Amino acid sequence: MTSPIDIEGGGTSVVVDGEPGPQAEPEAKKLEGRSPGQLMWVRFKRDRTGVISAYVVAFFFLVGLLAPLISKLYGKDPYTVYADERPDLFDSAGVPLQPNGGISSQFWFGLEPGNGYDVFTKLLYGIRTSLMISVCVTIATVLTGILLGVAAGYLGGKSDYFISRVIDFLLAFPAQLFFIASMPVVVSLFVSPTDETPTYVRVVALIAVQWFLGWMSLARILRGTSLALREREFIEAAKVSGASPWRIISKEILPNVVTPILVQSTYMLPGFVTAEAGLSYLGVGIVEPTPDWGQMFSKASTELVMQNDITYMFFPGVSMIIFIVAFNLLGDSVRDAFDPKTAR
Repeated sequence: MTSPIDIEGGGTSVVVDGEPGPQAEPEAKKLEGRSPGQLMWVRFKRDRTGVISAYVVAFFFLVGLLAPLISKLYGKDPYTVYADERPDLFDSAGVPLQPNGGISSQFWFGLEPGNGYDVFTKLLYGIRTSLMISVCVTIATVLTGILLGVAAGYLGGKSDYFISRVIDFLLAFPAQLFFIASMPVVVSLFVSPTDETPTYVRVVALIAVQWFLGWMSLARILRGTSLALREREFIEAAKVSGASPWRIISKEILPNVVTPILVQSTYMLPGFVTAEAGLSYLGVGIVEPTPDWGQMFSKASTELVMQNDITYMFFPGVSMIIFIVAFNLLGDSVRDAFDPKTAR
């Protein structure tokens, strides 16, 4: 005996001799429960803007990782001074003779006025340098924010008071001015002022200075979230069962603060990219001959480049705008995927 029955979701199945027919199986699969992570991933994939932004961001990271390989295939590097190697390509002032900065099939993005570096490979390695520093700063600030923010929120008492006062004190610092003023000081701790500063020292100093004033916003968010979570029933149950504070934090609290960590991370990284570029632009970050996004902007602002090769600013400027916008849109999409009630 067969009879149709309606099931939740609008589908219709057939019961044959008391057993569900083959049409019931696909409908049953639709009714299976999904974890919050799976629901977040489904919502994110439906956001076309977020998916496109993710591809753009992934492209920039891939370009940074593969910069040496691309440079090898291209046949050039960002350190060759073509003003010395190929003086026939430049005039007496060091400006490329060909229009648009010497853009040609041989030099895809042209040549830099002055030293004559290849702009294409310099941009590739500049992206690599900026992203490497910004990723390191983001990882350091996220780990510090998690450690101090969750500890303050869960432990409370004197620990919360002390950590909160430290956060308030550091938030009072003017970040940009502190970065500019402290970079030479930090560098001088490793290298004598009379010696040339190695690139790795500048990289370490950039990471340390940005980390010092970069973790507080995430720590405050995680502190507030942890304060609310520690009053929940499952935390009280874990305490009654004899679980240690470390186990409660690692097994109960941390899984519930993944959302603010991911969302804030996607907003923090592009901010560190622009901060690092700004320091290099002002001459207290990465300097020549090491390629860097901000160092390229600094070169583009010189009188020689501004008057003779305005196209030099185009490539680093457009690439940074695309990256920052894509990463910010990705952050919005991640936030919306975790919180379906948010309307954009």
